Amino acid sequence: MVRPENGMTITWPLVNACLNTGSALCLAAGYGFILRKNVFRHRISMMTAFIFSSIFLVSYLAYHAKVGNIHYQGEGILRTAYFTILTSHTILAAVIVPLILRTLYLAMKGRIEEHRRWAHWTLPLWFYVSVTGIVIYEMLYG
Repeated sequence: MVRPENGMTITWPLVNACLNTGSALCLAAGYGFILRKNVFRHRISMMTAFIFSSIFLVSYLAYHAKVGNIHYQGEGILRTAYFTILTSHTILAAVIVPLILRTLYLAMKGRIEEHRRWAHWTLPLWFYVSVTGIVIYEMLYG
């Protein structure tokens, strides 16, 4: 835990939420760039999203290896919403890793038509996982 001059506490979960935010923003930017046919900026955005997500994954696993599971304290409808989001997030987080790797591989090999077909599914799922990661952080720590 770090306390900068402004008094805000920087925690490991906050860093992880920021990494998810960076990934989501890069994914959105990359999508916008490819719609405008700016392949160079698209490529940079998507590789940056991949870097953010990769650092997040290592950081997340290290944090939970050290701390263990964090239990949600909310009740009622919020508890139901939390576990619904967490369940979909967890399943898709496992599914998205090979999809991302395959989609990036196809792009790097110049197999653009195949890349587009894979990206059609990968992008929205990856974006969902990034955004729901932020939502889960807010519900647990916010």
